[in-house]
Amino acid sequence: MSQVPHSERRQLVEQTLADIRHILAAGVSRDSLAQATQRLEALALRPELFSRAEFPPPSSHEGEGASTRYRLNPDDGDDDIALYLNSINPGKSTWPHDHTTWAIIVALEGQEINRIYARTDDHSDPGQARLALARETIAQPGSPLAFLPDDIHSIAVTGEQPTLHFHLYGRPLETLTGRIGIHPDTGKIVNYNRNQMSPSVNVRL
Repeated sequence: MSQVPHSERRQLVEQTLADIRHILAAGVSRDSLAQATQRLEALALRPELFSRAEFPPPSSHEGEGASTRYRLNPDDGDDDIALYLNSINPGKSTWPHDHTTWAIIVALEGQEINRIYARTDDHSDPGQARLALARETIAQPGSPLAFLPDDIHSIAVTGEQPTLHFHLYGRPLETLTGRIGIHPDTGKIVNYNRNQMSPSVNVRL
């Protein structure tokens, strides 16, 4: 991808992340995540800074459900919050999984069905889990989502339009080596990063 530096975009991303760090410095809770989500939504009100020309979706030859994850602040390293811009072709779905850190999803374009689950087992078997669907919602422009570290969700992208969504995490996804994925039919627990996650693309704004 040919990336042209954009000083306004870089400044806005850096200021947004600084504001979110400040909001969450006193602790992570549903309330503080809601405030951080509002701050990220303000960045999403500048969609011209995050065009599909510069952040294209996966090509058609990559197939149904292909995804590309652009990390927008790679220079902040592995010990800081990580902002990604995700573009996913329709047809993508994931196993239920956790993040082991807080997470925020804010949409610029497209829809992503999110199913949020509650664990109904006693956690005594490290290789097996039971889940109950708690609710289903759609991440789309104007309808963000936020998760605490132990929350479990799955996604599905339907329709005809690829997504273009901000995903913000307390740490880079690549460092979250303890995440679990749960097979939707059998309840088998696997290491999510090792079995289900593809690499990110670093972008220097």
